[in-house]
Amino acid sequence: MKAMILAAGKGTRVRPITYTIPKPMIPILQKPVMEFLLELLRQHGFDQIMVNVSHLANEIESYFRDGQRFGVQIAYSFEGRVVDGELVGEAVGSAGGMRRIQDFSPFFDDTFVVLCGDALIDLDLTAAVKLHREKGSIATVIMKEVPREEVSSYGVVVTDEDGRIKAFQEKPSVEEALSTCINTGIYIFEPEVLNYIPSGVEYDIGGQLFPKLVEMGAPFYGISMDFEWVDIGKVPDYWHAIRSVLRGDIKNVQIPGHQAAPGIYTGLNVAVNWDKVDIQGPVYIGGMTHIEDGAKIIGPTMIGPNCWVCSGATVDNSVIFEYSRLGPGVRLVDKLVFGRYCVDKTGATIDVQAASLDWLITDARQELPSQPPAERQAIAELLNVDLKS
Repeated sequence: MKAMILAAGKGTRVRPITYTIPKPMIPILQKPVMEFLLELLRQHGFDQIMVNVSHLANEIESYFRDGQRFGVQIAYSFEGRVVDGELVGEAVGSAGGMRRIQDFSPFFDDTFVVLCGDALIDLDLTAAVKLHREKGSIATVIMKEVPREEVSSYGVVVTDEDGRIKAFQEKPSVEEALSTCINTGIYIFEPEVLNYIPSGVEYDIGGQLFPKLVEMGAPFYGISMDFEWVDIGKVPDYWHAIRSVLRGDIKNVQIPGHQAAPGIYTGLNVAVNWDKVDIQGPVYIGGMTHIEDGAKIIGPTMIGPNCWVCSGATVDNSVIFEYSRLGPGVRLVDKLVFGRYCVDKTGATIDVQAASLDWLITDARQELPSQPPAERQAIAELLNVDLKS
């Protein structure tokens, strides 16, 4: 069976992570989110998978390659061109990406599934396809019911009593929402749907193809299903996804490593004196990370591999990416640290290097000066940080 993973977007709402990591490669406890999608597809018999790529395409292709080690076959459709020897992404839209593949050589010849490459899901795809076929649908949107107070964060799907889609509402107010069923970005199509997508132009599934199907009165349905779905559309969503995994809320994602203590998981060769640190789970600490005596870590928290947490530092309800050094006395609550950036759970970002705070949060591989600069000493005094600790 055939499927497609949409992986060409720039992920602008997940910056700064997507400056260097494409959205499908964003790690969920060291494992790319797209890898979970491949496992789900394989589990339900979808073993021929097309992936459209554009932004940071090499990162995706060099990791997944032809899919052999994941038990599937993968091919890639690159959207872009070479300019002055550099690959420049030029995405053609989600529907345009499907049409581009079909125009190259007819690939979609039976019922196929399309998934967005940036969500954690545990959907029963077999049951979904069965319902799609029973409806005689040309296109099906997998929906999920959400509390009414949350509808303004999503695209809402409006259906009749038989499930036929009548309209869409993009992030309506609670008062204006005509439904509490949302579009999860999981679609089931028949090949005929490609006849309604123009060739050679940018074209979107949700914004252009779906309204056309509604206008035509095509057999176009929404199916509401109960399943775990964590969309990583924005940085706060990613923060929420990591918390959910650590708390065991997402059933098909296991915490890696070994359990060093109740609720505390580590990778290989973590350097820590358990009697001299305060660690309260759930916490994951990546391999070759050093936790100095006197540090405090409060879960749910993830600290990536090859990090260094200095004495007196506190990490509370936060996500720390690999090779981060957290200086003495640093206190991080509800924060995400990615390279030179520190992001709070609303998405507000600080460039710690530009703010001259890189002595507090920096790359663990960087050599620190033997004497602190004067401005560091002044800031430390204001923050009541002991530079000698």
